[in-house]
Amino acid sequence: MIEPPPFLHLFPIRHHGPGSARALLAALHGLKPDAILVEGPADANEIIPWLGHEDMEPPIALLVYRPDKPDAAGSYPFAEFSPEFQALRYGVQQGIVTRFFDLPQSVMLAAVARPLMPDTAVFHQIAQAADHHDYELWWNAAIEQRQNQDDLFTGILELMTAMRSAAEETLPPAMDEKMAAAHAQSGQIAQQREAHMRHAIRQARAEGCERIAVVCGAWHAPALCHLDNAAADDALLANLPGVDVETAWVPWTYGRISATTGYGAGIRSPGWYHHLWQMGQQQATPTQMSIHWLSHVAQLLRDQDLDASSAHIIEAVRLAEALAAMRGLPAPGLPELNEATQTVLCFGDAAPMQLIQKRLIVGERMGAVPPDSPMIPLQRDLHQQQRRLRLRPEPETITLNLDLRTDSHRERSQLLHRLNLLKVPWGKITPIRGQSGTYQEVWQLAWKPEFVVRLIEAGVWGNTVETAVTQFATHQAEQAQDLPTLTHLLDQALLADLPELVLSLLGRIEAQAAVSSDVPHMMDALLPLARVLRYGDVRQTNPELVRHVVDTLVTRICIGLPSTCASLDNDAAAEMLDRVTAVHTTIATQQNEDHLAAWEATLRQLADQPGIHGLLAGKATRVLLDTAVFQPAEATTRLERVLSGATNSANQLTQMAFWIEGFLKGSGLLVLHDQALWQLLDGWVMQLDAERFQTILPLLRRTFSTFSDAARQQLMERVRYGRTAANQPITHPTFDEVQADKVLPLVAKLLGIQS
Repeated sequence: MIEPPPFLHLFPIRHHGPGSARALLAALHGLKPDAILVEGPADANEIIPWLGHEDMEPPIALLVYRPDKPDAAGSYPFAEFSPEFQALRYGVQQGIVTRFFDLPQSVMLAAVARPLMPDTAVFHQIAQAADHHDYELWWNAAIEQRQNQDDLFTGILELMTAMRSAAEETLPPAMDEKMAAAHAQSGQIAQQREAHMRHAIRQARAEGCERIAVVCGAWHAPALCHLDNAAADDALLANLPGVDVETAWVPWTYGRISATTGYGAGIRSPGWYHHLWQMGQQQATPTQMSIHWLSHVAQLLRDQDLDASSAHIIEAVRLAEALAAMRGLPAPGLPELNEATQTVLCFGDAAPMQLIQKRLIVGERMGAVPPDSPMIPLQRDLHQQQRRLRLRPEPETITLNLDLRTDSHRERSQLLHRLNLLKVPWGKITPIRGQSGTYQEVWQLAWKPEFVVRLIEAGVWGNTVETAVTQFATHQAEQAQDLPTLTHLLDQALLADLPELVLSLLGRIEAQAAVSSDVPHMMDALLPLARVLRYGDVRQTNPELVRHVVDTLVTRICIGLPSTCASLDNDAAAEMLDRVTAVHTTIATQQNEDHLAAWEATLRQLADQPGIHGLLAGKATRVLLDTAVFQPAEATTRLERVLSGATNSANQLTQMAFWIEGFLKGSGLLVLHDQALWQLLDGWVMQLDAERFQTILPLLRRTFSTFSDAARQQLMERVRYGRTAANQPITHPTFDEVQADKVLPLVAKLLGIQS
């Protein structure tokens, strides 16, 4: 093995390795270098000093992005146990030369290919030679959990030298011409990276540095021993393409460092590595490490109301140590602790291990960056609002209950709605069971690191959240080609309290409605607009802004609906039935006399229109009966007319059943309490022969399935007693008068009755 020059001290590490970090920090304290070079993009050196800030809390990531294409970005995560983080923070605190020395990200983002990754086959061969089936498990046991760290980095350098030599002798797999070209380009980038690292070492030496500490991925270390051929490196680095980039520190999570996310240098167990780092800093023994870990496991299980006592912890530690001894390991690792956990603490059940994997092995820790660190203006504005509204970004899902009658809660809601409109879905609103909701909202919040990239992308629309979302939504509205898209945007804009955007959208909606002939789209568009008229005062919006548009839509719906409902098939009629129901509910709620009169006239047309689908004719009749436009006798006459039609045709019979479904859909109380309707339906069913009854049975079953359980039970009782049902006494459960008397004062108070 070729030795590096005396001034160069190589520290080959594994990214995010706690044992490597601990050994590195101890070596730096002993070496006292005058320069530290760390693997990372050289164009991010200006923001390294921020790592010394007291508010910088890992996990964090260095984000390097193109301002013209924010989605083209490179992220470099750092955990507290990352050797690179410890080296950088040591250098900043000591006030010595501290730099990234890898190829600039401006060059990497300009390249089409990605760097060539090491040949993993060689790594697995090393693990198998040491009786490990998995390379990562071997590395953990040999490096990260190593107790004696003397000459650790010398040994790693020697190992990597041999591995690189073996990889170079391995024949590449067969590739087609396109794949071979991409492989060659990727290999060239890897060579350029190492050439840049060597160039940076020479530069530090030329500046007079005499003890240069180099912290890099173990694979690169052998290539940095050779510093003689500067001309060859200069040739590799000549005329490299580049793009403009900007940098920032951003909060990160252990979940995003995990290998399961696709992160190239990811690790399987960030939470476990955090534990190893903390225990290593306390110089804990292997047994203490196991006890501490299993105590966290037991606490997590107890939080889930699972039995996990101190005795369980003791037995699990003993089992883990026994497993390690059987496998020839110096101390239990994560596999042994997991097996002991499942056997002792989980009683053999694998299900709790999924929770342990998510909450402890991977972990949900999220970092923080100083509020005055480099950010784009949009990020800074959001950060300030988060602090003002006490909405701390957290990686785990939390529930937020908001009362919109409170100013601070309403502002929180507006911010979350604005971010959703801006495609940063920090919060997801959940429906409240049993409420249509006017003043209450329930949110599920979970912050993800990739939201930072989305904020950077959204930064082109404005420097504040309000400006950016207004400009972004205005652009979306300009691209929209249909009413539902525009009204959906309007609904979001109202929830987000964006008055300028609301005015702009109302103009677009009115213009689109004036030329639209698509009645179903207008019906869909009416609902969010009408919601504003009903609930606008809760969010302190002006309902009059939308009243004119609602008037226009109602008029056009009433004019166009009868012709739209002609000749609909069964599926289209079912969809239109839902729309008719929704529009009727909306208009009835608004209590606008002009709208009610126009809608009633439209329903009359639907009820009388020849050839209309039975679902819609039946529904129109039922709605007019419920609103007292039709008296019961009129509804009975119409039902009798339908049932008295010719029944020889299967299509006519089906339409009869559809008419009944539309008429009865959603409530069985009408047929229970109207004796004339009951007799009509009963007589019609009784006169059907077996074949025709089988034809309509699925439709009738679907109709009655929409009734409540209580209504179906009462219908069954009435059928059971037959024609004497009207004379049957109504049965009640045992009645307790004493208990009933206790609620009378409260009922009187609710009704305003003086007792």
